Amino acid sequence: MKPIKKQIVTDESMRPVAVLIDYQDWQAIEKILENYQQQDTPSALAAYAGVIQLTVDPLDYQQQIRDEWE
Repeated sequence: MKPIKKQIVTDESMRPVAVLIDYQDWQAIEKILENYQQQDTPSALAAYAGVIQLTVDPLDYQQQIRDEWE
């Protein structure tokens, strides 16, 4: 990926609060993110399907933990 020219905006205390980039760079970043989300989301979830084997019902566990708070 090509280097992105950026400007960091700071507040009065010189803490970074924003970044300015060229609009063309932003469009390229958006396109990359869209492609990543389209290809990664379904396969990432499918990789974990059926992997977790629970030994306790989640609602029973939640109630048990909440009872410990009292």
